[in-house]
Amino acid sequence: MANINLSEISALIKEQIKAYKEQIYTENVGRVVEVGDGIAVVYGLDNAMYSELLIFPNGVYGMVQDLRKDSVGVILLGDSAKVKEGDIVKCSGRVLEVPVGEEFIGRVVNALGQPLDGNGPIKISKTRPIEVKATGVMDRSSVNTPLQTGIKVLDALVPIGRGQRELIIGDRQTGKTSIAIDTILNQAGKDVICIYVAIGQKESTVSNVYETLKAHDAMKYSIIVSASASNPAPMLYLAPYSGVSMAEYFMYQGKDVLIIYDDLSKHAVAYREMSLLLHRPPGREAYPGDVFYLHSRLLERAAKLSENLGGGSITALPIIETQAGDISAYIPTNVISITDGQIFLQSDYFYKGIRPAINAGLSVSRVGGAAQTKAIKKVSGTLRLDLAAYRELEAFTQFGSDLDASTKARLDRGRRTQEILKQGLHKTLSMEEEAVILYCLTKGHLDTIAIEDLARFEEQLYLDMKVTEEGQQISKYIFEHKVLPEENQLDSYINEFKKKF
Repeated sequence: MANINLSEISALIKEQIKAYKEQIYTENVGRVVEVGDGIAVVYGLDNAMYSELLIFPNGVYGMVQDLRKDSVGVILLGDSAKVKEGDIVKCSGRVLEVPVGEEFIGRVVNALGQPLDGNGPIKISKTRPIEVKATGVMDRSSVNTPLQTGIKVLDALVPIGRGQRELIIGDRQTGKTSIAIDTILNQAGKDVICIYVAIGQKESTVSNVYETLKAHDAMKYSIIVSASASNPAPMLYLAPYSGVSMAEYFMYQGKDVLIIYDDLSKHAVAYREMSLLLHRPPGREAYPGDVFYLHSRLLERAAKLSENLGGGSITALPIIETQAGDISAYIPTNVISITDGQIFLQSDYFYKGIRPAINAGLSVSRVGGAAQTKAIKKVSGTLRLDLAAYRELEAFTQFGSDLDASTKARLDRGRRTQEILKQGLHKTLSMEEEAVILYCLTKGHLDTIAIEDLARFEEQLYLDMKVTEEGQQISKYIFEHKVLPEENQLDSYINEFKKKF
């Protein structure tokens, strides 16, 4: 047995005793006193912050949503069946954050950034808080760059600029999502990242959107954030904030982002459900008093940054569903007052086959011509008046057959305008194609074409612009200079094409 030096051991123990420091660790913990429907009430968390992440047993997380005198109301971000009364809850000391980064492009994720597409985990390196203060006035610049939708009637009458918030509003099944998806498809090759936030949609609907984007090779610049109808209300509430946090990551890198919220009506309903479960007093239509702030703090985060901050932008297209075309209801009027204009879709037009079913009288862009190229601005000047006059005259002339020549001419121009502004699903057009066909319309080149032949004329004109040398030159000139070529040159080209047609 080895000799043991007792004096050495004694000295070592004394040293350890001298070096010993008593440390007390404190944790802010509380107990669940009530739980159900994705909501928990926790007693004893005196130092909890609003939006703080809380840790429940069994790997469930929650977010502080309500600060009361002796308890906090918490929305649960997981299976509420795993949480029971009496469970110990810990504060994390940080607000809820969502993972962000280039790794999310091409993926389908939930409101917490977890993948739903079965394509494996996402490598997370960066996060952003889901609730941040919107960019201040002095850090923004004016909206002056077009965001082409590829839809003639929109680019001509209701132009959207990068950094704008344009509401898409209408009854169910009038083509609201179709407009949003076509706008995403038209961003191919334009260096715009697209985020589609599905709130309260059926999972089959989200799957169809994914398949459409994939079929058109648009997922390579898109992210889908889905909180489907089967998810609890807190996930539906968080989804748009998660989406815009992902968008802000790209915006602050100087990139342009398009984000679609489909739809904010369901978002407001989910918030109402949460608020009532948290025992907040109901207001108009049972919505809580802060439902305006719910959407204003979301949509204000869309902006065009100043050059000092990189000049990036977030363009928001929120969608609102109306009941029987009632745009004066609570949520529609709220969102109309927050946005920079609205695209109003009318059921009557949709059922008549006028698609996209846009009501030119009620649709408006408050950015207007500032977000249009000179070529489109030049040819779209009289369109709104032609269309509005035609629809008014059409209703008036149903009762009489005696029409003077000028009324007949206006009706004829209106019919042609309505026919030309029709567009098939997922058939987006380039800015050059839109400019030339609208030029043909406004300059009277289509007056000699039978209305039933207009669609064929249009299709063949686009083909001619791609295959003939003169057509390619005109397309290239409009694309590069963003203005129309000399009228003589354009008229000569169109007249030559009409001879072939």
